Amino acid sequence: MSDLSPLSPSAAPASNTPDGERLRRWRLVLGEAAQDSDQAAMLAGDDLRIDQALAALYDAQENAGLRGGSGASAPRVARWLGDIREYFPASVVQVMQKDAFERLDLRSMLLQPEMLAAAQPDVHLVATLISLGRVIPAKTRETARQVVHKVVAALQRKLEEPLRSAISGALNRAERNRRPRHAEIDWRRTIQANLRHWQADYRRLIPQTLIGYGRRARRTQREVILCIDQSGSMAASVVYASICGAVMAALPAVKTRLVVFDTAVVDLSEQLDDPVDLLFGVQLGGGTDINRAVGYCQSLISDQRNTILVLISDLYEGGVENALLQRASELLQSGVQLIVLLALSDEGAPAYDHRLAAKLAALGVPSFAYTPDLFPDLMAAAIRRQDVGLWAAQQGIVAARAER
Repeated sequence: MSDLSPLSPSAAPASNTPDGERLRRWRLVLGEAAQDSDQAAMLAGDDLRIDQALAALYDAQENAGLRGGSGASAPRVARWLGDIREYFPASVVQVMQKDAFERLDLRSMLLQPEMLAAAQPDVHLVATLISLGRVIPAKTRETARQVVHKVVAALQRKLEEPLRSAISGALNRAERNRRPRHAEIDWRRTIQANLRHWQADYRRLIPQTLIGYGRRARRTQREVILCIDQSGSMAASVVYASICGAVMAALPAVKTRLVVFDTAVVDLSEQLDDPVDLLFGVQLGGGTDINRAVGYCQSLISDQRNTILVLISDLYEGGVENALLQRASELLQSGVQLIVLLALSDEGAPAYDHRLAAKLAALGVPSFAYTPDLFPDLMAAAIRRQDVGLWAAQQGIVAARAER
């Protein structure tokens, strides 16, 4: 219960005893319907306003005044957005704000700049703005861009250094150096390469060849293609994947491409230098043709052995499933590393097509969902050509399994 507790419940509970505090919390959780109980705590001051803010969203009778978010309800919604930001921590505000958009049809509110400015910027708000897209009027567009820019900048600060460090380190260690300095020697590979030089009489291995980790290279060493399903259910994943793609695009040793798709395929690689423009280029919703998108990505690949194709999709295929499986098999056989992310978000276990995920697993394609903070480690594992399925298991991530 503590995660959903208000920040500053200044009003006194029914008593200062632990039981009084417990009753106060239950009263806030259960709402006005619990007031009739003999044991119910009386609310006043900030507690009363917190209760009203919760009732406005979760009580069917009270939320009628917020529903629709237009006309006379607009001022009340603006006050409500301000109230929840005052009384609850940011993580709870994000949940309530998301619930409000879904329960009360408040998306139209975001077309008004003053309402949008009052909202708490987060990934879900960005996804909602992206879904509105071209419907956003000119007077609100700049405010919308500011909100998206604020969220993008925060996520870039969070993800950039871990992603840059993990990928650069993995690239340097993936390369081989035949004239290494002492600190650069890869002892395991050096010993393996020199086992025939074992001197039994001296019980010593005298290496004739030294193998070391590569030094920092400026040439392209890996090609990464992010192929992102832009159906409505993948909204948060689109935001995170786009920002990760923008960070990787700034690394000279990684050539990054970003492709989004529904039933059509759009290559947004040229916009990776500006993730805000990139996100406004996404069109959330519509059908899904995964086979067509993977086919387009396949046509981009010139160096199969050094290419990592990351398909970010819930795998609800509206195209030709057998053709998709055939493409996946061809990619693997050619040396491409193919990975399926069922979700790249903080939203918990996603809904996805378990049957198709199992068929891909039978081919050797790992499919799993995880949070954005693990993305740098995933890319590092893929660059080192580790078994990504084994890497996922070591992180406690449950991957889709082949059908028996």
